[in-house]
Amino acid sequence: MVFIDNEGVIKPQINLALEEYALRNFGDSEDYLLFYVNEPSIIIGRNQNTLEEINDDYVRNNNIHVVRRMSGGGAVYHDHGNLNFSFITKYKQENLNNFLKFNEPVIRILKEMGVPAQMSGRNDILANGKKISGNAQFSTGKRMFSHGTLLFNSDLGEVANALNVKMSKIQSKGHKSVRSRVSNIIEFLDTNDMELPDFKQRILDGLYQDRENFETYRLTENEWRSVHDLKEEKYGNWDWNYGKSPKFNIQRTKRFPVGEIDLRLDIQKGHIKNLKIYGDFFGQEAVHEVEDILQGVRYEPEDIAASIKKVDIEDYFGNIEREEFLDLIYGEDD
Repeated sequence: MVFIDNEGVIKPQINLALEEYALRNFGDSEDYLLFYVNEPSIIIGRNQNTLEEINDDYVRNNNIHVVRRMSGGGAVYHDHGNLNFSFITKYKQENLNNFLKFNEPVIRILKEMGVPAQMSGRNDILANGKKISGNAQFSTGKRMFSHGTLLFNSDLGEVANALNVKMSKIQSKGHKSVRSRVSNIIEFLDTNDMELPDFKQRILDGLYQDRENFETYRLTENEWRSVHDLKEEKYGNWDWNYGKSPKFNIQRTKRFPVGEIDLRLDIQKGHIKNLKIYGDFFGQEAVHEVEDILQGVRYEPEDIAASIKKVDIEDYFGNIEREEFLDLIYGEDD
């Protein structure tokens, strides 16, 4: 495995551009590891409605970056006390949504440091029932990354201030507040003197302890130029980070084990004029393909079912049945 040196960059737009650039351009004969720390930021999941996930006034008044990532899942808060890691590897079907596969060595290292870490739910690492890490994935079909956060000594109060946490998510987890569900790793250590750079080095040393060769890669000038170009074209672009929300007259939302799926439909003269799919689910394919397939279809169960007959729903949303998706579009409200 090759460690990518991000040269201390703390701008989330550049770090996410670096991650995508490495995924698409670095050689497929090697696995890569990327660490980065971001300035105060909200990182939005690929399929989320940004303005409904953030406290927009607070974010603007406090100069918090808002950037959309390539992977699914929910919005997360980053700051100088949060270490982000990304494993960039060859794509394997059995590794998709297999977060334990990538997080086992991280959990081992945390346990060696005295943190009672364990994988829980679909994509979280918990310590004594509190979340210390959230994870997500993205695949091109040839390469993939599995990335996550490590809440080392983050300002947890800002999580509640900057994010609009949906009641459906709180209720589904049986918790009363964001603050009660998350915790910093430093709270579980025997010492309070450790700083984030020391923690980062402990994780890095632990990941390489069983390997003879440890290589660090530093990008060339041309590669950094390409990363910055990608940042300008995509991660620094309002359309990518916020997107345009079409008008709608029907909203249908349900939380599944794979996450929340939120449909916004604009029905005109009995046909689907616009469809926008939001949510914190994990899927391999881009959901705009499903939106395009249903564009112009009659808003009738038989027509909708016929239109997506050949669509592999799991590729877009994770482990849900076709009938469940159809019921969400047109079924009876709960």
